[in-house]
Amino acid sequence: MRGFSTFSIVLLYIATILIDGYILATILKYSSAKRRKVWTILYEVFSVMGVALVTQICCWRGGSEGSSLNALMWMLYIYFSIYVPKFIYLLISVASHLCGRFFCRKRNKIGYYGSVAGAAVAVLMCAGMWIGVLYTRKAIEVNEVEVVSPKLPAAFDGYRIVQFSDAHVGTWGNDTSFISELVNEINALKPDLVLFTGDIVNRNTEELRPFVEVLGRIKAKDGVISVLGNHDYGDYMTWDNDEAHKENNQLLHTWEKVMGWDLLNNDYRYIVNGSDSIAVIGVENWGEPPFHQYGRLKESYLPTGDAASDLNDDRFKILLSHNPEHWNREVTNISNIDLTLAGHTHAMQSEIRLFGWKWSPAVFRYPYWGGLYTRQNHTGSVSNLYVNIGCGEVGIPARFGAAYPELTLITLRSEK
Repeated sequence: MRGFSTFSIVLLYIATILIDGYILATILKYSSAKRRKVWTILYEVFSVMGVALVTQICCWRGGSEGSSLNALMWMLYIYFSIYVPKFIYLLISVASHLCGRFFCRKRNKIGYYGSVAGAAVAVLMCAGMWIGVLYTRKAIEVNEVEVVSPKLPAAFDGYRIVQFSDAHVGTWGNDTSFISELVNEINALKPDLVLFTGDIVNRNTEELRPFVEVLGRIKAKDGVISVLGNHDYGDYMTWDNDEAHKENNQLLHTWEKVMGWDLLNNDYRYIVNGSDSIAVIGVENWGEPPFHQYGRLKESYLPTGDAASDLNDDRFKILLSHNPEHWNREVTNISNIDLTLAGHTHAMQSEIRLFGWKWSPAVFRYPYWGGLYTRQNHTGSVSNLYVNIGCGEVGIPARFGAAYPELTLITLRSEK
């Protein structure tokens, strides 16, 4: 990302000036003559600060392609947390004035009350946006789920798995405090196994450097198993050459090994308990356009060399696949995998919950966006999907409503 187009720069300036101009005119209209000068000076100062912020955003170049986008992210968030509420105020105020002009004789009172209501809504919206930064994105939530299967060996009845996903550590810069708290929460759950379902960074592996030691503190009896997400391949950057891109990706593999994590790239592991075992399969990112397609499920689990029968054997199988659409489009159509764990959606970092009902704008993009889903696979047996809404953020440093950073505690139960 090297800057903004001329059109976007002009649009941003025009929007800023028009919004501030309208609000200043409204303030002058409803303030007394004695206070107009004071209000004018105060608001002009804030307007100049707004224009200065727009200028800084538009002039941003970000240094090298390897540099962090955090500075730009915060500037944009500050701008939109101020001017989106102002725009909402403008819409409510204009609507009330038009209503007063065409439908009500007391046009001045309707316009005034509309402006007051608009100001109240704008203040609440601004406060909500900053609650998402200062509180919601740090309020870790543990969701407990039981998965029951007749295929689960008795030795694994009560087996505890912690899933976490989409850490996007680059959004935190060098601040390790949240990730450290997250690790403490994981360890406090005393899991038998920890599974990470991708997107540990935003753009490049260097973002992980401050967090290697912290994430290496995760403890579980059977260790930590991970897969890659779409952000982990360095595909969101322009590299000087292919070699630099490959070195970036190899460094991620190296650091996950240093952390003690077992990274599965279209591969599998057996988890053994006594004389029984279950399989954990990990595919690379299975991305529908515009994301790259790296996942190879048929090549990921070949204990006998026959993909068709192996993916449908009698062993209890857990699949780690970053994108939940993989379960929807392929997994249930060619395998009897019992439990698929995914992330990716973030619930678009916005979620509403009311009396057991939940909704997220992510539903317009992903039919399976958060929580536990169950349906029959092609063999007629039950296939489960759990979509973790992630513990990090990308794009904006905030989570809204009930979209808290998630840890999922999955307890396996055998029907036997």
